[in-house]
Amino acid sequence: MRAVRRRDWSPEERLRIVRETLEPGAVIQTVADRNGVSTGQLYTWRKQMLATAMARFTPVAMVQEPLPSALSAPPAVPAAVEAAGSLEIVLPSGASIRVTGAVDAVTLRMVLAELGGR
Repeated sequence: MRAVRRRDWSPEERLRIVRETLEPGAVIQTVADRNGVSTGQLYTWRKQMLATAMARFTPVAMVQEPLPSALSAPPAVPAAVEAAGSLEIVLPSGASIRVTGAVDAVTLRMVLAELGGR
């Protein structure tokens, strides 16, 4: 009887195969068969990659600042100045992305979606 040889997959190969499973309409069994991987191994790789991706995120806390009382209210500030702010995302590679001004939820989702596709 011949011993079964284990295949050693490079991280790039694993990522490519896992990405195939994330395509719309992809069937895990079909992707696994096409690449010579068991479905169990494929699910394990997906779980590991998700855990690695989530470990790179930093928890964020939103803090509600108390509203000033009516007696000590500062003079009115133009709306353009009130909307000013900034968002900075520092990647594990050290590169950073900075967005200044009003950052709405749609813009933030677009930026995060692009980062997820890397």
